[in-house]
Amino acid sequence: MKKVITLLLTLTLFNCGTSNYVSNSPDLENIPEEDIVKIANDDLEYEIIIIEPGFNTWLASIARPEGYYSQSYMEARNIQWVNAWNTRVLQPQRFDPNLYELQIDYRSNIDYGYEVNYKLFNYFTYFQLTYDQRLSSFLPRI
Repeated sequence: MKKVITLLLTLTLFNCGTSNYVSNSPDLENIPEEDIVKIANDDLEYEIIIIEPGFNTWLASIARPEGYYSQSYMEARNIQWVNAWNTRVLQPQRFDPNLYELQIDYRSNIDYGYEVNYKLFNYFTYFQLTYDQRLSSFLPRI
């Protein structure tokens, strides 16, 4: 069963083909195609869909190319950034609930593959730079 991660300034993880998914998943038909980055690979168990105006352009023109960072490096950062993100979701009085709407179900014991980690890593980098947020002591770099 394929799992999908959707980013719309937040991350939503849900199972394809079931009605048991986290709410607030956007209707992809009503979103401009240039605002959607989608990785679909039948060999992967996970898929990532990033919906963020400007991210697609940033990813293609500014982000480091695939292969620049190792998967283990990106996984280590993603784990830290997801933990910080989830902490902020639970504290809407301290952190903007419009930026941190839903928790992310990212588990360190699951191999999401290089491409999913690459997109997630770069989204977190883009998010931190664009919205002047710091999810850890590591400064996002490009």
